Amino acid sequence: TMSRELLLSPKWADADTSSLGAMGGGGAALQPDLVDKIDKGLSKSGGSPQTGYGLTETCGIVTSLSDVFFINKPDSAGPIVPSMEARIVDDNGNDMPQGELGELIVRGSNVIKGYLNQPEATADAIRDGWFHTGDIAFIDEDGYVHIRDRKKDIVIRGGENIHCGEVEAAIYEHPAVAEAAVFGVPDDRLGEEVGVAIVLAPGAHLDEAELRAHLDDRLARFKIPAYVWFRDEPLPRNANGKFVKRDLKAQLLRD
Repeated sequence: TMSRELLLSPKWADADTSSLGAMGGGGAALQPDLVDKIDKGLSKSGGSPQTGYGLTETCGIVTSLSDVFFINKPDSAGPIVPSMEARIVDDNGNDMPQGELGELIVRGSNVIKGYLNQPEATADAIRDGWFHTGDIAFIDEDGYVHIRDRKKDIVIRGGENIHCGEVEAAIYEHPAVAEAAVFGVPDDRLGEEVGVAIVLAPGAHLDEAELRAHLDDRLARFKIPAYVWFRDEPLPRNANGKFVKRDLKAQLLRD
């Protein structure tokens, strides 16, 4: 989030980055053009863009990616670090074929042994020695992990599971978008429809018609948001910088 806001600032173009050795972040994939923007901004210092993926339960590290490898695969979180192993599994714990989505599970010396005084939470998270991250991902032919969504962050529209992260990633490909949070909106016929709250970059313009035209060749028609809210203020986040979608959704539907 901070990386995206920094790069979208009108001051970035004139900033002196000659002493900046690296710029990294994590938590969400950056748009490819923003990764390229980091690379060009660090050209004077010879620095490199960096990213990675991890959880508190893994001491903050699972994957790492930098330099030309990040530039070539900007939507990836990188390969698994040497101290860890990873698998992509279905709901029954069976391994998924390469390139297909499933839950990312990991094990290694840096993974917690359990949650203090929470045996049920420990048993749910750590099964047969593998820590279940709750993140939906796939591993490509080069061994790079691509995080796509939280396992529970889905919209069920007419029986079809729509991963919010997939829709958000497509929306973020539009340069006018600074923040986007996708969530389910109750619908009498379909159960849920797709909704999104968007904050635009400073000075940018985007309306619903332009957004849907942008998404038309990126998403299946049923995944394109039926409800769009444009907001002037930043979207609500928790202490970890994650969108608090429950509060956002309640506020928007109430208003």
